[in-house]
Amino acid sequence: MKAIDVLNLSGSKVEEYTLSKKVFGVEPNEAVVYDAVQVYLSNTRQATAKTKKRDEVSGGGRKPWRQKGTGRARQGSTRSPQWRGGGVVFGPTGEENYKIKQNKKEYRLALKSALSAKAKSKSIILVDEIKYEAAKTKAAVEMLSNLKTTNKTLFVVSENSVNYEALMSVANLQNVMVLFTDEINVYDVVNSDSIVMTVDAVKTIEEVLA
Repeated sequence: MKAIDVLNLSGSKVEEYTLSKKVFGVEPNEAVVYDAVQVYLSNTRQATAKTKKRDEVSGGGRKPWRQKGTGRARQGSTRSPQWRGGGVVFGPTGEENYKIKQNKKEYRLALKSALSAKAKSKSIILVDEIKYEAAKTKAAVEMLSNLKTTNKTLFVVSENSVNYEALMSVANLQNVMVLFTDEINVYDVVNSDSIVMTVDAVKTIEEVLA
């Protein structure tokens, strides 16, 4: 692959780096990327929706009117499903399991496909490291301006290429997410507009995926 520039936090070129073709140069497979996104969204879904069944709704113990002679349909309780305020039929119980799986081989292909698509669209920005002497949001905003990122920005870093002050500097920024190399996933890669990666993080990812 063609070498791309490695920038510092001021936006100046410090060196060049050639991305691995086995990770950032594969032909994107849209089907496995779609599956990976569905797996991520399903597995983060919380089964918190809950409706009350007929036996869980309070009241309705007395028969609303006598069985015969009123000209109306017989009713045994005002908490039957057809009544306003009655129980819900076939509603969510709060015990649903939305977990689905994708095998490792497909997931690795999905992640490489997502990274390759970003590399092809020139949405990946490489930096040497992200470190500050003090935690300042203003410095992080200036860095994003120097790197010319757009909208949703994903930072992929390694423990050696970032410090605590840098993490705190971007913590309050909207549309900015920081992931370590062992946290990178297909959904966040696809959902970002710009990906800022440190060289050390790229090398780690290439070692794992290549």
